[in-house]
Amino acid sequence: MRNAFAREITRLAEAHPELVLLSGDTGNRLFDDFKAAYPSRFLNCGIAEANMISLSAGMAMSGLKPVTYAIAPFTTYRCLEQIRVDLCYYNLPVVIVAVGAGLSYAALGPTHHSCEDLAVLRAMPNLTLLCPADPLETGLALAAALTAPGPVYLRLGKKGEPAVHAAPFDFQIGVAQRLKAGKRVAILSTGTASHLALNAAESLSQHHLIDAEVVHFGTVKPLDTHCLEELNANFELLVSLEEHSTIGGLGSAVAEWLSSRGQHAPLLRLGTPDRFFSETGNRKYVFEQWELSPEAIALNIFQAFQAL
Repeated sequence: MRNAFAREITRLAEAHPELVLLSGDTGNRLFDDFKAAYPSRFLNCGIAEANMISLSAGMAMSGLKPVTYAIAPFTTYRCLEQIRVDLCYYNLPVVIVAVGAGLSYAALGPTHHSCEDLAVLRAMPNLTLLCPADPLETGLALAAALTAPGPVYLRLGKKGEPAVHAAPFDFQIGVAQRLKAGKRVAILSTGTASHLALNAAESLSQHHLIDAEVVHFGTVKPLDTHCLEELNANFELLVSLEEHSTIGGLGSAVAEWLSSRGQHAPLLRLGTPDRFFSETGNRKYVFEQWELSPEAIALNIFQAFQAL
């Protein structure tokens, strides 16, 4: 996804002369093509992410369109005050790109995990949260983010993410995408977890004879409430799935919306638990330990469906 982002921002820079790219001392070789084409529009801010956010605010106030790029935990938790006061309070058109969200950097330990970022940022007024599923959607989401009137958080994986979308589509902020038709059970996923959702749906079909629908929420804020209305009316069980804590992310947003309905389908929330993962292991190993493998997800959904 980071390679797709680098290619797309270089391409979009020609059509957006106001676009400037700021890096928190990451991805330096990744942006060689951008720097070669637009040397005056790239700035390495060093390992000073909070300063980078404040600098981007000043640039936006001067009529530029800043895009900041850094590793997810460092461009969120370390910069929370700057995001809140400098960007969201003034509703400035800055795109915050967070690479390696969720457990992309699993082997580097909890300091590099980012499983609480959506929970923290979802409460920020004026901030749009985009979570593309694959490299193709990364480019589409970036193009949409550049047209947004206020700040946007673009949450990316790292590299090697499999394709979820077969062909380009009309990405719109706040509009969900159906990835697989089904009945009775609907899996609502976001970001890199949407590939897990498709694999889990396949496992459900093969081993538990449940034909689940899969809907990808490329936007976590604002939610596609029209889609939620349809899902709530037509499915017996809703399942949220995310590479993020079960507290505060997509599942919580859906639960909050459902709580406002007179009658609603039951909701099973799947994601990372409310604790740090302090062992050593790669992303696949963490998924297995936290029951986020496709087989474990399918089994949890099957058991919840059987209990209805």
